[in-house]
Amino acid sequence: MKAITLLGSTGSIGTQTLDIVAQYPEQFRIVGLTAGRNVKLLAQQIRQFKPEIVAICDEDKLQELQEAIADIDPQPILLAGESGVVEVAKYGDAEAVVTGIVGCAGLLPTIAAIEAGKDIALANKETLIAGGPVVNPLIEKYGVKVLPADSEHSAIFQCLQGLPAGGLRRIILTASGGSFRDLPIDKLAGVTVADALKHPNWSMGQKITIDSATLMNKGLEVIEAHYLFGMDYDDIDIVIHPQSIIHSLIELQDTSVLAQLGWPDMRLPLLYALSWPERIPTDWPKLDLVKSGDLTFREPDHKKYPCMQLAYAAGRAGGSMPAVLNAANEQAVALFLDEKITFLDIPKLIEQVCDKHQADNCESPGLEDILAADQWARLEVLAGSVELGDPLRGLR
Repeated sequence: MKAITLLGSTGSIGTQTLDIVAQYPEQFRIVGLTAGRNVKLLAQQIRQFKPEIVAICDEDKLQELQEAIADIDPQPILLAGESGVVEVAKYGDAEAVVTGIVGCAGLLPTIAAIEAGKDIALANKETLIAGGPVVNPLIEKYGVKVLPADSEHSAIFQCLQGLPAGGLRRIILTASGGSFRDLPIDKLAGVTVADALKHPNWSMGQKITIDSATLMNKGLEVIEAHYLFGMDYDDIDIVIHPQSIIHSLIELQDTSVLAQLGWPDMRLPLLYALSWPERIPTDWPKLDLVKSGDLTFREPDHKKYPCMQLAYAAGRAGGSMPAVLNAANEQAVALFLDEKITFLDIPKLIEQVCDKHQADNCESPGLEDILAADQWARLEVLAGSVELGDPLRGLR
């Protein structure tokens, strides 16, 4: 039985991970849980999975959580705040930590887990995007495994099993195209938050659904693939695949192409990350190629989706630039979700901030450099959004 700690237990990745644990209680047990502020759901999870330690990031919710589980015996250790999340990440005999926290908030807990010698089931792509220059050396230093738990990188990882050294030529990431894949570019100016959150294939959290609509999600995955698999940016391509049946592909040196297929279900990559190198039998629906219908592909429209090119540029710049890109995107998406900027303002703000950072890009950043770049970028986006909201800005 594998002991697991789950960071971000009340989010989309977290709840699906716990579905797996509930379905396979003889395979997995929960040691620790962390959540943002959803006390009701977290309390239910504590009752069902009986973790030894729990942290809620919103410190104002700690007393409410204490009261919600006051009748539970034995009581878990209860912590709060970012420091509490870090403590849970490195706690006890957990063999693997599932990083389901959204955004750069997952960086410090993931580093703590690595330094505690725990394997990482990586569902938080920002850990490597922002922190790759710091995290990758730590992975090597502490000898831990990082197993991708998102569908695209899991697909690549699965295809790489048994491949001889030097056999990989190219990575091909598939993208659904997001909520607006069939919407003409001249209609994007009027889209709403509700429109952007209607993903045609996947059930995900709000932030990643918006990232899918801008295709920044795919750009971020390019940077993550660079750090995970050591591939040059020129050898990582993106293709639009509306059906989301092929989750990604690899091209080998002899031009053979291997792909991993399946229904759009995040439980599959999560299960593989938790059970690798084993394959656990499931009763989940089998892929029926006849029912799945035609599998089609198209080239991404870079004019419609400028975020992809911004991500490639940030990745090639390296240093602290990917951290700035990631933070600027997080802040811009948050402003869009709060209806303070438009959908088309998202790439504008990101590009402005990345351009401004070029002169200060730190080529070999340490953790403090990355955290400082992250905070700087967020403030720059907020300042830029005020300017975007100025109706007289075009007359000055």
